[in-house]
Amino acid sequence: MNIKEQISADLKEAMRARDQVLIDTLRSIVSAFTYKKVETGAELSIEEMLAVLQKQVKQRNDSISEYSKANRTDLIDKETKERDILTKYLPAQKSETEIRQIVKTIISNIAQGERNQGSIMKVIMPQLKGQADGNLVRQIVTEELKNS
Repeated sequence: MNIKEQISADLKEAMRARDQVLIDTLRSIVSAFTYKKVETGAELSIEEMLAVLQKQVKQRNDSISEYSKANRTDLIDKETKERDILTKYLPAQKSETEIRQIVKTIISNIAQGERNQGSIMKVIMPQLKGQADGNLVRQIVTEELKNS
């Protein structure tokens, strides 16, 4: 069962349970899949579905950040619940320790004169695509460059 089929099945269950937050969240992702399908003109691959999910999670994280600045706890709670629902459909995320180890390995393999954040990010992000938050990776790369 692919991601879209799983989400559709979960949406039916949510409708039976009358869980409105879950229904709204799953409908939004189904809508995002449909929009992307129309945009590309073809059925979505698993990678494209994951990219859409990651984009939705990132939007929720950005909203949580903005609502925190405005001290809107009601909206923070809603966005957090939606983000948590969406992350269940993403592959397991790497821990900070695992990311740090990968970053250290990559830094050690790059020549001293070419060690900068941009060159390291170009190498590491394809390896961690879908498995780690880009902002966390950037933060770890910055810290490890200072330490090396």
